[in-house]
Amino acid sequence: MRAAFIDARQTLVVREVDTPEPGPDQVRVRIDYVGICGSDLHYYFHGANGAYVVREPLIPGHEVAGRIDADPSGGWPAGTPVTIHPATFGDPAPELADAPHLWANGAYLGSASTWPHTQGGLAEYLLVDRAMVRVLPDSLPVRRAVLAEPLAVALHALTRAGGVKGARVLVTGSGPIGLLAVAAAIDAGAATVTATDVLPGPLARAAALGADRVVDVSTERLDAAAYDVVLECSGVTASITAALGAVRPRGVVVQVGMVPDEARPVNLSAFISKEVTYLGTFRFADEIDAAVELLDRRPEIERVITHVISADDAVAAFDVAKDSERSGKVVVAVWPEADEAAPAQSL
Repeated sequence: MRAAFIDARQTLVVREVDTPEPGPDQVRVRIDYVGICGSDLHYYFHGANGAYVVREPLIPGHEVAGRIDADPSGGWPAGTPVTIHPATFGDPAPELADAPHLWANGAYLGSASTWPHTQGGLAEYLLVDRAMVRVLPDSLPVRRAVLAEPLAVALHALTRAGGVKGARVLVTGSGPIGLLAVAAAIDAGAATVTATDVLPGPLARAAALGADRVVDVSTERLDAAAYDVVLECSGVTASITAALGAVRPRGVVVQVGMVPDEARPVNLSAFISKEVTYLGTFRFADEIDAAVELLDRRPEIERVITHVISADDAVAAFDVAKDSERSGKVVVAVWPEADEAAPAQSL
């Protein structure tokens, strides 16, 4: 089978490797689509994602959808459409019984956080534990299902916020996760959803998904203390400071966007004076099940996908995904091209 390996910074090589055989409690999935995530971009363009350095050839990709190819148990016939929960949970911790994604010694597809690295899905076939498989409804196209993992991240952020029904919600940063946070907040019954960015492309995509208002924060200031919940999806220091200023007294700010593992200045004055609740969020526990249901029920969310690019042009896919003005979610169609691989319409 073919697989795409990141060998080092800006070095991606396609190799022929042995097709893996499933062992006990495993299945082999034929991958149709892989979404490019921010962590994939860091591994490719920088050779590292924060503290996690590529030390051996790494197959990227944890946003995957495809079809069952081999199930030794006979439970799922070949061709069954699926997406994958990319986490293998680690050592159970009683104090974190409801948060297995925070247990120590877990693994995640396409990650250099483990040694050996946990290989990802930018390959023709992927072996996974049966527990990671999520069978798709008949009405959910495989291509749309590639959004299940990043949408689960957005849904987990809403879980951390305590829900947003009836709330005035601000989403800062309208990249792919921000766009999915907009869609999730609208579906969850937010009273209003405002989205920010510094580029017209992401703002246009947020408006097309239903944001009530979009704000170019490079030219316009946010209203002070105007929002009940802020989902900070950019990871930019200035945006974190702005989020603390925009949230109401005793409002909630959820830090969705990853930030570098280094000291950076944030103005905490508003955090203190308004008694703001500032929460972290990391990946998700089981929200991928709700994500599958939401994608099936709200087909317009697929508009987050702006480009579908063949794996034969994987380097070009990474280049396009890095250009946030030009692209929302970039998806790679794995070889041979899936039957749904017509280019997505740009928003």
